[in-house]
Amino acid sequence: MMHNIIEVQRLSRRFGMTQAVNRLYLQVPPGCIYGFLGPNGAGKTTTIRMLLGLIKPDDGSIHIFGRPLRQNERDILSHTGSLMETPALYPHLTGRENLELVRRLTGGSRKEISRVLAVTGMEKDANRPVKEYSLGMRQRLGLAAAMFGQPELLILDEPTNGLDPAGIHEIRELICRLPKEGITVFLSSHLLNEVEQMATRIGIIKSGSLIFQGSPDELRSRFTDYVSVTTDRLDETCSVLRSSGWQAVHRGNNHLTVPVNGYADAAVINAELVRAGHKVYQLGLTHPSLEDIFLTLTENQ
Repeated sequence: MMHNIIEVQRLSRRFGMTQAVNRLYLQVPPGCIYGFLGPNGAGKTTTIRMLLGLIKPDDGSIHIFGRPLRQNERDILSHTGSLMETPALYPHLTGRENLELVRRLTGGSRKEISRVLAVTGMEKDANRPVKEYSLGMRQRLGLAAAMFGQPELLILDEPTNGLDPAGIHEIRELICRLPKEGITVFLSSHLLNEVEQMATRIGIIKSGSLIFQGSPDELRSRFTDYVSVTTDRLDETCSVLRSSGWQAVHRGNNHLTVPVNGYADAAVINAELVRAGHKVYQLGLTHPSLEDIFLTLTENQ
């Protein structure tokens, strides 16, 4: 029987009066890229710290590779790599020298350095001082360090945080290749568009509790299409549509979103606004993106 790589049940953690994680359930199948999403303060980092044994849960259980973490922590973590936001690197040393320090700490083979440099595409920059690296290169070197010992599981907390678009693209391509190396990836991020391009399974957490878990297609299937509307007076348009029974939402950007049931509803909305004297600059039927769905699920966070 194939076990989930991560199996979490009723996981809870409180800090003083704050319930950071509340009876959380997670199932991470082998070979997937699991996107762990939630607003700031939802409990993502606390959950990751518990998965890595950095803090202990108040209640619940964590099984990794089919075994309880509490009783097998040393062995489980020896097969788990992690990167928590910005990697700790020595800027005056080269990339290869930084990895040599990791090798000495872990007791790995020198061949491991060449392997992880190749996997992360860092061979040509390995002999440059880290202080000359871009943020994207530093993140790739941090991932190389996390991949020592050929881990079966890689846990990443905001791996593209602070990167420019080119750096984000590099890290995204690298992460998408990792399952082909036999690595399951558990990825926390607030960059929803990036997660949408990587994740094969998604978990959404709100106020410490799981509110969705499944594939991106399963998540989208729960939500109808919507009309995106831009007019000359969005707040008034929103009020007009709501008074007619439409669930219009204005999120502070330059358009409204209105859940609909196909093109016929879009035509009704357009006619209604024109009759009310609103100038309709743009109206289009759109399939919800992961970001749209995420905001809908967590807007009251």
